[in-house]
Amino acid sequence: MKTNHHSPLTASEIGTLWGFYQKNSLLTRVTGYFMEKVEDVDIREVLQLVKKEGQEALTMIEDICQSEQMAIPVGFTDEDVTPSAPRLFSDAFMLEYARQLEVASIAAAGAAIPNVTRSDITNFLQTALQLGMRHHDIAKETLMEKGLYSRPPVIPAPKQVDFVEKQNFMRGFLGEKRPLSAVEITHLFMNMQTNALGKALMMGFAQVAKDAKVTKYLVRGKEIAHKHVEVFRSHLAEEDLPGSRTWDDHVMTSSTESPFSDKLMTFHTTALVDIGIGNYGLSTAGSPRRDIGLTYARLMAEVAAMAEDGAELMIKNAWLEQPPPAPNRKALEKGRGG
Repeated sequence: MKTNHHSPLTASEIGTLWGFYQKNSLLTRVTGYFMEKVEDVDIREVLQLVKKEGQEALTMIEDICQSEQMAIPVGFTDEDVTPSAPRLFSDAFMLEYARQLEVASIAAAGAAIPNVTRSDITNFLQTALQLGMRHHDIAKETLMEKGLYSRPPVIPAPKQVDFVEKQNFMRGFLGEKRPLSAVEITHLFMNMQTNALGKALMMGFAQVAKDAKVTKYLVRGKEIAHKHVEVFRSHLAEEDLPGSRTWDDHVMTSSTESPFSDKLMTFHTTALVDIGIGNYGLSTAGSPRRDIGLTYARLMAEVAAMAEDGAELMIKNAWLEQPPPAPNRKALEKGRGG
């Protein structure tokens, strides 16, 4: 049965639009800079698709905001990018960056769809999901064609179904540890991939940041990412399984001229931290071996502290755009009563 009235935006829908605007405005600026520097024609085409996707998302959100008389977020503008700055990353890094951004976009859109009601918001998210999946596949295929794609570890396919019979299935400290499950391997490898890319990104950012406190924050992020890469690598190595490739040598220049504002680089780092926290939560749920689960809990606490410090740094510099809040009913009531 159709409803004729125009439903107001829910809190979930407002938050979704706000979050997607922030991330897509960042995405279009970063990929726009990459397109100024990329030399490989195939990689340029991937970046062009990703940038176009981000620009279309921004336009859709702006149209919805205008129809609802909702303030359009500031996000990131051309002032946050210096296209003439020297190249900071290799073409291969730009391609893997695009692929991993699409992974994050797929996850964000998929998580948001069940929490929205209006058809226009649902259509926006479904479009974002479909484009994210399509562009991820194109980026992955391009990486594979160029010999740059890190395949997850290969294990023998099971010939029969087994059921867990002993509680030592969850053991990870005392006694003999069982081999990693396919699901645990998947999470360890994925988290190693994201941290390896994040480490190289923050290495490049730290090299060009202008503010000393921002530089210190980015160096800290790089060191944490390196530590987490080694933790995940060690768990895989115990089973003689390979880890993913690293990207440290894809920071291409010794230039200290920044292509991005300190605001953009700090926000980008905190956004990566937020994604990491979400990934670690999912990984914990999929890792019943106790030592693996506790590893994620320990690492999650470390990145959560990093996220909090990043937010404080952005607040001090007046860079943090406040997410849309609910009305402060107590303050309104007090004002009327006074």
